[in-house]
Amino acid sequence: MSEVSWEQFATARPELAGPGRDLFYQFGVGLAFLSTVRPDGGPRLHPISPLIHDGRLLAHIIPSKKRDDLDGDGRFALHSFPAATNEDAFYLTGRATRVADQALADAAAAQFLAEREMDDVPQDFYEGKFYEFMISRCLLTQTTGHGDWQPRHSVWAADG
Repeated sequence: MSEVSWEQFATARPELAGPGRDLFYQFGVGLAFLSTVRPDGGPRLHPISPLIHDGRLLAHIIPSKKRDDLDGDGRFALHSFPAATNEDAFYLTGRATRVADQALADAAAAQFLAEREMDDVPQDFYEGKFYEFMISRCLLTQTTGHGDWQPRHSVWAADG
């Protein structure tokens, strides 16, 4: 299955990427649920803070089982947090890899801290690593509010 960067996705389908970005950032910083694949093949679910930086979808992942899962398998699903006023949702799947480019990791760290208005780097911050999430599929659900019986679902796949 093909995978694309956030920028490639946003260029191909801006009508999905714009509302998706808004849902990830609805609380002022990126928030989403990350599903990973455990070594036994089962799912694992975690809240994370996605970061859209320079056309890339990234996340800072601390040493944890979710990081082990990403290093071991890489497949993910990312789902927006629930919205307060409707049942809109944004969901992506694909494969994540650790960011090897130190300049990219440093720039992402600066944005991460700035979005949180943090002047000081938290203790042990650099034990975390940045991952890039390459996108293979997307689902955007848009509603008129809670209880909407006719939600609009838009589906996209990188391989058409």
